[in-house]
Amino acid sequence: MREGVRAETPDDPLPLKISKKKKLAAGIPAVTSSLKHGLKNMGIPRTLRTLTMVNQQSGFDCPGCAWPDPSHRTQFEFCENGAKAVADEATTRRVTPQFFSNYSVQELSQKSDMWLNKQGRISNPMHLKPGASNYSEISWNDAFELIASHIQSMDNPHKSVFYTSGRTSNEAAFLYQAMVRSIGTNNLPDCSNMCHESSGKGLGQSIGIGKGTVHLDDFNCSEVILVIGQNPGTNHPRMLTALRDAKKHGAKIVHINPLPEAGLERFKHPQDYMKLNLSSTQLSDYHLNVRIGGDAALLKGFIKVHDEMGFLDEEFIQSSTVGVESMLEKARTVSWKTIEADSGLLEPNIRQVGEIIARSKATIACWAMGLTQQPNGVSVIQEVVNLLLLGGHVGRPGAGFCPVRGHSNVQGDRTVGIWEAPPQSFLQKMSKGLDTEMPMEHGYDVVNAIHAMRRGDVDVFFCMGGNFISATPDTLATAEGIRNVGLTVQVSTKLNRSHLVTGNEALILPCLGRTELDIQRSIPQFVTVENVDITSTQEYGILKHRKKGTIQ
Repeated sequence: MREGVRAETPDDPLPLKISKKKKLAAGIPAVTSSLKHGLKNMGIPRTLRTLTMVNQQSGFDCPGCAWPDPSHRTQFEFCENGAKAVADEATTRRVTPQFFSNYSVQELSQKSDMWLNKQGRISNPMHLKPGASNYSEISWNDAFELIASHIQSMDNPHKSVFYTSGRTSNEAAFLYQAMVRSIGTNNLPDCSNMCHESSGKGLGQSIGIGKGTVHLDDFNCSEVILVIGQNPGTNHPRMLTALRDAKKHGAKIVHINPLPEAGLERFKHPQDYMKLNLSSTQLSDYHLNVRIGGDAALLKGFIKVHDEMGFLDEEFIQSSTVGVESMLEKARTVSWKTIEADSGLLEPNIRQVGEIIARSKATIACWAMGLTQQPNGVSVIQEVVNLLLLGGHVGRPGAGFCPVRGHSNVQGDRTVGIWEAPPQSFLQKMSKGLDTEMPMEHGYDVVNAIHAMRRGDVDVFFCMGGNFISATPDTLATAEGIRNVGLTVQVSTKLNRSHLVTGNEALILPCLGRTELDIQRSIPQFVTVENVDITSTQEYGILKHRKKGTIQ
């Protein structure tokens, strides 16, 4: 263990600033903020070039989130968050070997996460030797040989763990999981274990697929849209455009969240100013400030309203569902007094919205981590499913489930095999396709990987992107586990805290970002990513990487 290395983020010395609550999302402030971040990090030429190619068919998907692209795209198809993410990746600043000579790991650990990120792109492979205080440069060949020697020296392949970030492309993720399984393990935890795992489990057990069932065009023909446990204006701003268009087509929008969200109160599309349109749009018709953890009770109330009104799609229920009577009987045994106490909402307010949902012929339910990160997350998702199934809101235009993913390709990674517990059929097909016997024993998810590291059962911990030490729920427990590992490897574009809390030996391997050209044998390469609506799109980098050292 390297003395004095902080696992947790240092306290911010600046005092908190309290300002008035915003009542409008996007608009001119979003435009100025986007330009500010672009010009500061990239300069004028790179800003203009990158921002006009974000989410374009001949460009690259935004690394900010996984919201799908419309079929008819504008020239500026990005949000403020996306502009920040692109500017952050395409920065001209560089972290060189000299930088690591100037700062020890202990000194870097005293810096804030923001400071670490602002230093720029990592330019060269770096090696932290056992007992060393500073990273030093290492060649690519030596780095690969070091990884290979550690893996080959293990007495059990299950002593290696391979984590994946949601920004990994489908192609890289497929090859990565094939390599890992060829080593002999299914230890493939990923960031979805910490965000939408309960969505995948809840949907998979209920409807047979752990993904959404709607496309972007469905929003334009929906009658009711439920936005549950999600703040689109903060985390998925481009979704506000879809909600605005749905509103224009007559949809009712219900926002279910303990706190109000400015974006769902009023939204102003920045491009409207170009059309001399100064008006904004009120999005949500109803805001139900449910008690934290009270979503299941609220959904149970909606189900009771359906049942009491008799507004059930009997034909759909009989032909496409099982267990409806048992589910309804359980809902009938829950009193309104209990629902009020658990949800924090009054029966008349629940009934008012419940009746609107019951009368709807096309309802979409959207949710994010406000639902998934609950102790009973899986069962809450299944209550959402139960509610929509009562009205037959699956397999028809304008209706269905929309779990809104945060990472830009976390859903695609799971599709191509990044999964610690894949079905046997997938592994059998992999074995046949690669002509290599795949391991059948399920591997570690994130939590069990941390437990294994704390027990001393992990010799190699490899991270394909991400910031594992900061992303996991218990930073200090995670740090304790990582420090027990023999070799930790981070494939990264920029510096983060996971480069500072390491095993006995550590590597940082820099990589290209999605904004950058990847030319192999004089041929520009493309990769694919999967959006929220289960659509995979091609993306091409456009920037030449400014090298100070070799990045492969």
